[in-house]
Amino acid sequence: MFRNPLPHKAGWLIEQSGLRGFRLGGAQVAEKHANFILNRGDATASDIFNLIYYIQQKVEAQWSLQLHPEVKILGEFS
Repeated sequence: MFRNPLPHKAGWLIEQSGLRGFRLGGAQVAEKHANFILNRGDATASDIFNLIYYIQQKVEAQWSLQLHPEVKILGEFS
């Protein structure tokens, strides 16, 4: 989901921020690899977008590092 901000791995930063398995609506941070976001069956695009934003905010607050998505986000979200 996110590029690795050297020298750390994005998945490690997300996991160490306590977000492994965290759910927002139908979107969830994967249990096996925290740098993946899963659709638990009913996730909306907004759920996924909001989870991405939440992860970025938590990691930045704890580590003073910005995570940048590896994917292109299309559409309009508030």
